[in-house]
Amino acid sequence: MGNYTNNDLVRPKKALGQHFLVDLNIARKIVDSLSDDHDVVIEVGAGMGVLTQYLIENQLEKLQVVEIDKESVEFLKKRFPELEGHLTLGDFLKYDMPDVNIAVIGNFPYNISSQIFFQILKYRNSVSECVGMIQKEVAERIAAGPGSKTYGILSVLLQAWYDIEYLFTVNENVFNPPPKVKSAVIRLKRNNVKELGCDENLFVAVVKQAFNQRRKTLLNSLRPMIPADIIENEVFDKRPEQLSVSEFVELVRSLETKQ
Repeated sequence: MGNYTNNDLVRPKKALGQHFLVDLNIARKIVDSLSDDHDVVIEVGAGMGVLTQYLIENQLEKLQVVEIDKESVEFLKKRFPELEGHLTLGDFLKYDMPDVNIAVIGNFPYNISSQIFFQILKYRNSVSECVGMIQKEVAERIAAGPGSKTYGILSVLLQAWYDIEYLFTVNENVFNPPPKVKSAVIRLKRNNVKELGCDENLFVAVVKQAFNQRRKTLLNSLRPMIPADIIENEVFDKRPEQLSVSEFVELVRSLETKQ
């Protein structure tokens, strides 16, 4: 590791949703939650390198750090000279991931955590695992099952392709600056689903449309999509949070006749 002083420390930027983790025990625990059988490990938003220092220990050859903040990149170069060739100044949401077995890890900025997961979904055939620290409420939503009030769009779309584990809760006082809410670490592992067995674009559209009007029955929220010959199906009397992933797949199959 290189030398740096207190004057080099990065100022957390509200616009980037930066809350730097300062508890080394939690940092180690997050990194240890990631398995080591990947071709590439991508760290999203390294900040001042609290996770990076542990990833370097065992994953350096595989490691790619993507950081949007130029000040953080300059700090990381000074602190970790060994990151030369492993550090990219850029936006993970625009990052072109290679077609290999990838793990994604990071203390994700709250303001783009959902977008990060949509990016992972886009590359789901490459991203086999993700360990991320996010807002506790979002973690609970992603891990929630049917029937839960927090079960929603991300729950269904991610659970279609990944097994989700809520690992542990993280208190506010281990960050600089402390966020106003608790955080949580979750792990996504790619399941064995290769294809959903329905029109996957329509699947996404149906899930989004249904949950955007979650207080309505599916009959009312999806009415323009429903063919007249199946409108009496009792599934349409349900609300979206009552349907499992497989039931959404079956629903989409029934709607495909009109597409």
